[in-house]
Amino acid sequence: MPIDPESTLAWELAKAEAARGVREGPHGGVTLDGVGRNGSLPRGGVVLGVISTGQGGRPPRPLLLKIAQGADSAASSSSSSRFFAAAMLRPLLLISAILISSAIRLGSAHEHHGDESEGSCDSNPEVRVVAEFRPGVITVDGHADDWTGFDGSDFALLPALDFDEDKAYSGGRMTVKAVHDGINVFFMVHVDGDYAYSKGESTKCPSVALMFQVGENATYQDMGGCTEMPDKCTAKSCHGHEVDIMHFSIGDAIPGRLYGGNLIDNANGSGKDSFGHLVDIYAWNPHCRFYDGVGPSANTSNAQNDWKGAWWHSSLTFHSGMVEEDSPYGKPGDKGTYFFEFSRPLRTMDRFQQDVQFTIGQPSKMAVALWYPTEGKPWSKSSHYSASCNWLPLDISSAAEASNSGVSSTSSGSWDAATAFALLLSVASLCIAVFVGYKVSRTKSVPFTPIDSL
Repeated sequence: MPIDPESTLAWELAKAEAARGVREGPHGGVTLDGVGRNGSLPRGGVVLGVISTGQGGRPPRPLLLKIAQGADSAASSSSSSRFFAAAMLRPLLLISAILISSAIRLGSAHEHHGDESEGSCDSNPEVRVVAEFRPGVITVDGHADDWTGFDGSDFALLPALDFDEDKAYSGGRMTVKAVHDGINVFFMVHVDGDYAYSKGESTKCPSVALMFQVGENATYQDMGGCTEMPDKCTAKSCHGHEVDIMHFSIGDAIPGRLYGGNLIDNANGSGKDSFGHLVDIYAWNPHCRFYDGVGPSANTSNAQNDWKGAWWHSSLTFHSGMVEEDSPYGKPGDKGTYFFEFSRPLRTMDRFQQDVQFTIGQPSKMAVALWYPTEGKPWSKSSHYSASCNWLPLDISSAAEASNSGVSSTSSGSWDAATAFALLLSVASLCIAVFVGYKVSRTKSVPFTPIDSL
C-alpha cells in the first residue's frame, strides 16, 4: 500500500485517542504499531499517517492502526467502531472550524476600516487638517478658485480594508482643505481621476464621505465600534460610540449645483437628500447606520440635513450653468481633477448625538474616504479608499491664531497691500487738509468799500 508522507492529521488524531485511553480489553482491542522499513502491512492494518519522514535515507515509517484478529476481534469491535467514528468525525469538525473561522475573518474584514488595531496604526502626529478663520471668502459651488492660497493636507489613498501601499489608489493623492467663518465650516476635497459619470448609477461615479467622531468612545475602526448587533443597537446600548457621516454620491448631481439639506427632506425630519444624495448619517457600527432622524432614536422632531455641497471636474469647460439634459456633462476618460466642496454650521440643533459639534479653538477627529469606479467597474460599499488608518485631527482655529500665524502668504500679502494703500490715502488727505487750512489762514482780508462812495 502506498504511503502518503503528508498525511499527518490522522496521526495526530490517533495519538490523541491513544493518550485518552481508547485501548480496551486484555488483548488490546485497538492497538497502535509501526510498520517495517519495507512498508509492508500486517493483516488487518490500516495506514493513518507518518511517524517520521525517515532518517539516513530510510523510507518513512507510517503509523499503523492494527485491528486485533481472532478470538478477541468480537470483543474489540465496539471499541474499533468508536475509534473509527472519532477518527472520521474529527477531521470533518476541524475542516468545518477552519472554514467557519475563515468566513468570520472575511465577513469581519468588511466591518473594519482595515485590519490594523487602532493602537498599531502608523500615523504621523504632525499630519492634521486645519480650518483657518477667513470670513467672506468661500462660495460653495464646486470650484477651487477661491481656495487658492490656502494650505491643505495631502494623503495617499489606500484600501480601507487592506491598508497596503502597494494597493494605493492609482489616480494620485488626495488633498483636504478646511476653513471657517465663525458660523460655518467649509471643506474642499480634491483628487486626480479620469472623468467618469453615469447618470443615475452612483456606483459608476466617484463618491466621497467625511466621518467625524461624536461620542468620546467612538473608534475609527468599525465605524464607531459599538459591539451590538443590528437588532440590539440603540442610543442607550451604543451610547458614546456615535459617529457623524456626510456621504455624497454624485450619480444624480449636476456639476456646480448645490445639494444636501433642502426644505422638503428637512420638513420630514430626515437627513436624506432626495435630489442629489448628499446625505447626513449617524452610525454606531457598519450595521447600525441611519439617516439623521431615522432609526431607533425615535424622536425626529428637529432632525435635518445640515450639509451643503457641490462637485466639479477640471476637464469641464462649460461654466455658465448646466442642467440635467447636459448629462454626462463631460467626456468619459478625460484626465483631470475632481473637486468636492462642502459646508455645514459649526453648531447644529441636534439633540440626539447624531451631529458632531465643532468648537472654535478645540480639536475634533475626522476621516475621509473615496469610492472610484476603477477601470470602469462599479464600486461596492466596502471597496473604498481611505486617507488614513485612524482618526485625523481637525483644528478649528480662532481669529487670534490666524492673525498671529498668518493664514497664507498670498492672502496676507493682499491684506498688507490694502492696509498700506489705505494708510497712504489717509496721510495724503491729512496733508491736503493742512495745506488748504494754511492757505486760507494766510489770505489777506479785503477792505470793505461802500457802494455809495464810488
